[in-house]
Amino acid sequence: MAWAPDYVDLAAAKANLRIPVDDTADDADLALHITAASRNIDRFANRQFGKVDAVTDRFYAAEWDRDWGYWVVHLDDVHDGTGLEVAFDAAGDGTFTTDLTGTLGPLSAPADGRPYTYLKLSSTASVTAVPDGVRVRSAGFGWGAVPNPVKDGVHLQLNRFFVRRNSPYGVAGSPELGNEMRLLNKLDPDVEVMIRPFQRYWAGA
Repeated sequence: MAWAPDYVDLAAAKANLRIPVDDTADDADLALHITAASRNIDRFANRQFGKVDAVTDRFYAAEWDRDWGYWVVHLDDVHDGTGLEVAFDAAGDGTFTTDLTGTLGPLSAPADGRPYTYLKLSSTASVTAVPDGVRVRSAGFGWGAVPNPVKDGVHLQLNRFFVRRNSPYGVAGSPELGNEMRLLNKLDPDVEVMIRPFQRYWAGA
């Protein structure tokens, strides 16, 4: 899987729309709609649901938490902390020479089927709030698997996009039949219900 991928594939989308496998007339449009629906969900959730496939460096600022008495680094989602390496740019010159240790949290994340979202550093760590001053090296960024509600949300939003071309002025149905409906220029309300439990109110920077 990649970072911020399409959360359903073309075959699954066609099956959901009841389009025969050998009917390829709309494949190109469907591929665009799948990507658009996936990114719409990312924006609403304030996170993505893919994962990196190789060791990756990401850079963050540490924040002092007065309540905990620790330096805290808010991370992009981390589904696996194996082999995690943390270093600090003490001089603020882009040279990372100070190795750090810390604890990923929340500790209950794996049991809840969720990723870690922060790193609590030792209270004795020699750290300052240098922008991008903490380097986190890991092959575990992202989600271990795309949650099913995210996939369902893509299918539902995709359905809306797919029928939109038949309502170029944003109105579906017929006033004569009493079933006229204006298509909303936002994420489908039912998709919001599906994704709201996954919303993140802070994202790694």
